Parts: sequence; C-alpha cells; structure tokens
Amino acid sequence: MLGAYSCLLFILGASAANDNITPSQSIRDGETLVSVNGTFELGFFSPGTSAKRYLGIWYKRVSPRTVAWVANRETPLTDQSGLLNVTSKGIVLLDGRDRIFWSSNTSITMKNPVVQLMDSGNLVLTDGNYNSLLWQSFDHPCDTLLPGMKLGRNFKTGMDRHLSSWKSINDPAPGEFSLWIDTHGFPQLVLRKGSVLQYRAGSWNGLGFTGTPPLKENVPLCDYKFVINENEVYYECDAKGPAVSRLWVNQSGLVLRSIWSSQQDVWFLAYYAPLDRCDLYSVCGANARCTTNSSRRCDCLEGFVPKSPNNWSEGCVRERELKCRNGDEFPKYVKLKLPDTSSSWFNASMNLKECSELCSKNCSCTAYANSDVERGGSGCLLWFGDLMDMKEYNDGGQDLYIRIASERGRSVTKKQVGIIIASVLLMAMFIVASLFCIWRKKLKKQGLTKMSHMKEDMELWEFDFASIAKATDNFASYNKLGEGGFGPVYKGTLVEGQEIAVKRLSKGSGQGMEEFKNEVTLIARLQHRNLVKLLGCCIQADESMLIYEYMPNKSLDFFIFGMTSRRVKSQHFQNLFVSPLSLNSLGDSLIRYRLEWINVDQIKQEPHFLIGRSAFILLVESPEEFCIFIKTLE
Repeated sequence: MLGAYSCLLFILGASAANDNITPSQSIRDGETLVSVNGTFELGFFSPGTSAKRYLGIWYKRVSPRTVAWVANRETPLTDQSGLLNVTSKGIVLLDGRDRIFWSSNTSITMKNPVVQLMDSGNLVLTDGNYNSLLWQSFDHPCDTLLPGMKLGRNFKTGMDRHLSSWKSINDPAPGEFSLWIDTHGFPQLVLRKGSVLQYRAGSWNGLGFTGTPPLKENVPLCDYKFVINENEVYYECDAKGPAVSRLWVNQSGLVLRSIWSSQQDVWFLAYYAPLDRCDLYSVCGANARCTTNSSRRCDCLEGFVPKSPNNWSEGCVRERELKCRNGDEFPKYVKLKLPDTSSSWFNASMNLKECSELCSKNCSCTAYANSDVERGGSGCLLWFGDLMDMKEYNDGGQDLYIRIASERGRSVTKKQVGIIIASVLLMAMFIVASLFCIWRKKLKKQGLTKMSHMKEDMELWEFDFASIAKATDNFASYNKLGEGGFGPVYKGTLVEGQEIAVKRLSKGSGQGMEEFKNEVTLIARLQHRNLVKLLGCCIQADESMLIYEYMPNKSLDFFIFGMTSRRVKSQHFQNLFVSPLSLNSLGDSLIRYRLEWINVDQIKQEPHFLIGRSAFILLVESPEEFCIFIKTLE
C-alpha cells in the first residue's frame, strides 16, 4: 500500500516536472521541457548548419523545427555542455565550466522560484505562487510574435517590446530588420532596417492597420486589439481557436503571418508585407499618393504639383499658398493609407465634424481624419506639415480630408475651360485638314491636267498601274535595277513581251508633281538615238512613274563609275582622255535644254570634281562642242 502510494507520488511528480523546473532540477543539453498540452518545447538546438548551441523554445508538433524564441541569441555555447538552472536570483544558463552565458537578470531574491513553460509558448518565472510573475519570455521577443504576446511600449517600466529578425538561418542573433510600435504622435506599426524606416503598416483604426489590407481568415485566428492609454501602448493578438499561427520577421525584411496546417504538415502564408512597390516608405515623397493600378506610380494630391518630375522622391509642393480659414477647402480622398502619424495629434473622444472645425481654425493643420472607423467613425486625427507615405487601395483604406487653397468654382471652371480648349482645337484641326485636302485635290487636279496636256503635246503613252505592277511582278526586289534621288528603278516585261525600265517616284524623295513634270518634259524632248527613250508615264492615285526602254547592256554610268575598280588604273583625271564632239550630233534639243556647265579649269584644280556628279557627265565648252570624260580601262 505504501509502495503504491509512493509510486503514485513519483508519477505525479514526474508529470509536474514535464513543464516546470525548480532549484533542485535542471535541464541539460539533450533534455527538454514540454508545455502541458504538448504545444511547445524548450531545449538546446543548433540552427541550420551551425554547430553552436542555443537555448530556445519551438513548436513541439511542427516539423521541421520552427523556433519561436531564443534565450542566448547573442551568446551561443560552443559545445553541448549547456545547463539550465533555477536559482533564487532567477534563470541561469551555464556551460560545463560554470560560466554564465545568459540569465533572466531578475533583481528580486526568491524563496521558491519556479520556471514553467506555458502552452502559449511563454516561459515564466514565479516565486512559488503562479500569480506573482517576476519574469517572462514574452517581454523579450525575438523574431516571432505569438498569440498573447504584446508588441509595444510600457511607459512606466520603459520596456519596449519589438521583433528583430535573425541574422541568417544559421545565426539567430539580431539581424538588420526590426518591427516596432512607434509611439510618437498617433502610434503606428513600422518596420526598420537599422535605423531607417523601411515600411509603415500605419496606425490602428479599430479594424486593422491602415497600411495593411484586412486579413481574410478562413478560420478566426485572433481577437486583435490595440491599446493606447497613459501607461502603455501595445498591439496584441489573443488566440481565438485551436489554430496555430505566428507573426514573424524574416532575414529579408518581410513581415509574415503564417498558419500551421496539421493535416498537411506545412505552414501556410496568410499575409506578408511589404506587399508591393507602394509599401516602401514614402516612395513618392511628400504630398503624393502611390498606386499600383497605373503605369504612373505616383500622383500629386489635388492642389499640388511635382517638385521634380524626374525625381518623385522629392514629392510634391503646393500649387498656391494656403489662404487659411474661409479661404481653404478640404476635398475628400477615399480608400487611402493614412499619412505618417509620427507628427500628428489625436483625440479619441471627438467626432468628424468637431475634427473638421478644429482643423479649419488652425492654419497649420494640413489634413484630418477619423482615428477609428468602427461604428460609423470616431476620434480625430490632425496632421501638420507635409503628408508622407500615402497609398491608394482598391479595397480598404480610409477617408482623408486634405487642405488646399480655395478658388470658388475652380474645379468647374477648369473642367469647362478644358472642354472649350479641346473643342476649339478639334474644330481648328478639322478646318485645317479640310482645307489641306481641298488644296491637295486642287493641286493634284492641276498637275494631272498639265500632265494630260503634256502627254498630248509629246505623244507619250499613258500606262495604267495594273499593267506596270504585273510587268514588274508587283515591284519585286529581284527586278530592282537601282535607286536614285527620284526613286527606285525596276525592270519589267509588258504583256506583248517588250522589256521596260520603270522609274517609280518615292514618297520620301522630296519631289512633287512639278519636279516630275520637269523630268518628263526634259526627257521627252531630249529624244536621241544615243539616249534612252522615254516610252510613257503612269499617273494614278499617289503613284507617279516613268517608263523607259530597257537597256540590256547597262548604262554609261556603269562603265564610268561602276564597281570595276580592279580594272581602273587610277582615280585621277590625268588618266582620263577627252573626246571633243559636236553638240549638233546630239540634235538641237540638247542646246535648248543645256546641261550643267562645268569649267575645264575647275576640273584641273579639283581632280575629283566629277566623282559623285549626276549621270550627265558633259563638259560644255561652247554651244558648238562639248567633251565627255571617260576613265581609261585596261
């Protein structure tokens, strides 16, 4: 009987020892402390590939191991000799040589100290009575915020609870990123990289933070609350069901809300921030809003203009100075992330009307809004100076009233002026376009009339466009003979078998109907047995073409300036010979349409004078004779 009773006491004692330790007990490396319902476990571990040993708390039933808290994150043990003890001075972590690596640093001396791991993941130290809490791990968070843990500042004790990321997956020491409740002005949640503000979740509006969209939860996770009073400011998530969740900051600077699925043994990501480019702090600068629904990321508020259009980080400035009081207006913006509240003023008991009146009377007040949006809205938030870090949402956000200089009827006048200007411009463009079309039509008609008379005078054939297109195989590239200032020249074969050369006026040549007429007139009257014969022309729609007889042996230009440089002895004119000919041999028409005059002295002074000249390489000495310069060939 006595033995059975002793055995029962032993079992009860072992069970009680599972989640707590006293000065007569200790936890060695390899041993663990487990919370009463088996949710959390405390012991020694090595993160990632590191061989260093840390004392930490992790989820008991979650694999791989997910650590929620680390005691000695900045002072790791180098071997497995770690020992956790409880003394009258608190909790102490020692190594094999009794060196202290971490302690709870409790100032009170205890008679019956007890350390217990709660099922919430909180490690607590009490003096025999569990109601006399002397120390808890929840007051010293690492990278994870568990349900029931407070994030914020206690003004009486000076304690500021915040999260800090791990340095790496192998090192739980504090990293670059930290999540704080900024208590300046109206309290707000902020993420810093070092001392630099990286992301602002915003102020609490009764439903959530203004800089984060509402969290859509299939299973209720928490009763979220944000407390502001004279003693403390804190944010807390009280567990609402059996679901396991955590808010944490990773090494990359993301704030994540994760939910554990016991059915699939995996963490599901419910939310993370920064979510997009507009979440980066004040990416558009002062007095501007950021939107993800437009290719133009930043827009100035009404009444403001960009300070530097090429650098949005400089933000926007007022288009006109404020007139104050009755000279100002407060247009309403909806679905906004409220501006940075670190320099704001707030009053929780005022309504929106009182808030509006108070802001209107203060010339330094630049904007106002409700501080709480529950039950129709309450409280008053006032801003002074520039408005920073605003984002526009499709859903969520808040109403904000921004002060601008008033100009009675300004918005209507602007709209009307815009409509009038647009109408006048459209009418003017229509009139100009109509006049231009009439002028072009008239000009084209005159040109066609002149061409018609010209064709009759010179007995030229008029070809239709379809026959020319067919002859050149629709102006195929393999039929292209060359290209000049007038346009490209194509070889073609008419239906009856005659070969032709078609010179097609290019739209980019810069030549018009007048130039086209001049060339037709010149070539048509300059008919000679030694010159290529103009057979006719084609003028149809926007097309203007000249049809010549085809020269199968190529042109004189080819033999004078062709790419046969291997057969040319020299590029200089002293190697050219001169052949005097009578102009009469070409006919009288050449005298009437005299070619370009070139002086012999000019050629002697400039040996390369003729290189690159027009196809008519004639030197006219007098109306009776001229000279042709030809390169000497081998």
